[in-house]
Order: sequence, then C-alpha cells, then structure tokens
Amino acid sequence: MTNPSSTLRTAADLIDAGLAPQARRAEIDAIGKTYAIGVTATVAGLIDPNDPRDPIARQFIPDIAELFPRPEERSDPIGDEVFSPVEGVVHRYPDRALLKLLHTCPVYCRFCFRRAVVGPRGPAHLAPRALDAALAYIAAQPNIWEVILTGGDPLTLSPRRIGELMLRLKTIDHVKIVRVHTRVPCVDPGVIDAAMIESLGRSGKAVYVALHANHPRELTGAARAACSRLVEAGFPMLSQSVLLAGVNDDVETLSALMRGFVEARIKPYYLHHLDLAPGTAHFRVDIERGRELMRQLRGRVSGLCQPTYMLDIPGGHGKSPIGPNYLDGAAGEATFRVTDYKGRSHLYPPVGQALSDDKNGETAAFSDQIML
Repeated sequence: MTNPSSTLRTAADLIDAGLAPQARRAEIDAIGKTYAIGVTATVAGLIDPNDPRDPIARQFIPDIAELFPRPEERSDPIGDEVFSPVEGVVHRYPDRALLKLLHTCPVYCRFCFRRAVVGPRGPAHLAPRALDAALAYIAAQPNIWEVILTGGDPLTLSPRRIGELMLRLKTIDHVKIVRVHTRVPCVDPGVIDAAMIESLGRSGKAVYVALHANHPRELTGAARAACSRLVEAGFPMLSQSVLLAGVNDDVETLSALMRGFVEARIKPYYLHHLDLAPGTAHFRVDIERGRELMRQLRGRVSGLCQPTYMLDIPGGHGKSPIGPNYLDGAAGEATFRVTDYKGRSHLYPPVGQALSDDKNGETAAFSDQIML
C-alpha cells in the first residue's frame, strides 16, 4: 500500500521527482489551484521522464491546456446533478443508482469528468447523516437492483468503512448487485489485501469490480496480482477505459490493452468517448476516428476483447453505444447488406450467389466456418 504522504500533489513534488521541469512550476501551480493533482509512487514509477509523449504521464501530469476550456465543455458534463434526489445518490436509470461515497482519489486523471468536484479540498467523504439519507433513499426504491459505488474512488476508504457499508447494503433486499468503480488495483495495488477483500464480501450480494485503466503499461505484475486476488475471492471484474488522444488512440495500443484485461480475467466492458469536462479538449478523439478504431479492433482481436464504445449524452440523457454499424440496411425485400471484419460488403441472405467468396484469392467456405 502506498503511503499517502508519498503521493505527489504539487509542482514542487513533480519537479523533485523528475517528472516535470523547473520551467513548468508556475503553470502547474496555476492548474493545481483549480484541479487536484495526485500521482502515487506506483504511477510515478511507470512514467518515462525522457519521453515527452509518455502515455502514463499524459494521463496524470498537468498540462497548461487544462486552463483553457472550450465553450461546449461543462462542469457537470453528464448531468449528475439533475438526477441526484439526495446528496451522494445519482438515480438516472430505473434499476440502478450511483452511490458517491467520497470526493477523493489516489490519483487524479487530467481528463476526469468529475474534476470540478473531486479533490482533497472538499469533504473527504459523505457525512454520516448524508450517508444515512442516501441509503434510506435506496431502501425506499424497490426498483433499484444494482448499486454502483463511485466517487472519488471508493477503494480509498478503509476496509472498516467498506465493510460497514456492505453490511448496511446487505439489509436492503431488493439490491442484488453491488458494483465498485476503481483505479486502485493499478495505481495502488497493495490496498487490495486480505482485509479489503473480506470487507468487500460482507454484503452477501454479487459484487463486481470495474477497473479503470487506459494503457497496457498500467497492467503491471503487481496490478495483475491485485486483480487475481479479487477474482479468486469471487468478484468478477470488468474494465472501463476512456479513448484518449496520445494515450490509446491507435489500434495497436487498444488491442494490447484489451488483451491484457482478458489475460487478467477482466472482461472489457466500456470504452468511453471522452466527456465534455472543462479543459480536456486536448484529449478528445473524433467520434468517427473512434468508430474506425472499433472496426479495426473487431477484425484484429478475439470477441472476448471487444468493449462497447459509449457516449454519455450531455445533459443527463444517459449512455448510448456509438460503435460502427455493420448492417447497412435493407437492400431489397427481406435482404440486408452486411459488412465483414475486412470491410467487404455482402448480401444476407445471399441472393443468386455461391456460398463462397474468392474475389481476393481467399475462399470463405461458409459451410465449414465456425463463428468465433
């Protein structure tokens, strides 16, 4: 477990660690007055200070571009506030609710969609009275089947606090699933110890852990071991990643990341299109580029490695999948045109053609083919 005092939080810390030049002190100090800075020792050890394009540094080391928001960006880009009936709860979808336990994280992503509210300057976690009200709301809503623990990062809470919360959720019978959103296994893997695992299991519910990681280098041996401890304890794992310019916006990196997840027994779940948080335009990838990357990923790696490319519609309208469409629409009565993983178009069902295609010197013997 990382000693919190070893986390780099200021321009001086980053300069002393060799992760930023002295010439950038003033701009990093200026950014730190608006948005939190946090780099654990684990993350600092992954950064190559000699690489100006290092994808780990890009995620965590402040950039002057953060101080220049675009007109379309907003402090609450996905509309959490609109759907918050009581402090700490976001109830946007009928059968699930977010429980935002705290506003702090072990690290602070430079593209965070909650960057306007997270950080050490605010309240560390929900006050007892607010937590009581949040749990009372959930208990009074029988349609809430799943509670998603988020924040901040819930696994920065102590095992004692996590265990107490899980015991309280245990008493709410209609809640069947607890999902935990976290970066901790990658950025501070020592936290995932026997005490934390025991605490996570106290609810008696099905507990899923969703890991946020954006680059394959984040899946270190220690991170994989932490994930293995969770999986072996009976907690299925999912992945969440954000499509980020200069970090993972090429098919080679995405392929390695998704394969890394699957190798660690983590099912790729969402690849998020970047939200319109203030000062994040330098990370944004065009949607058409994202769709093209998803097409390339489909043809390159196993179906186990395919995340869903998602856009959270600004204003609180929820998530929608925005990946490529392989069915081009009706080409005639009861006939469709479908695109294969190589970009070739075919009629389905085939009309007046043999069940093979040898235009490129390749035979597709459909009768012998198995869809993998």
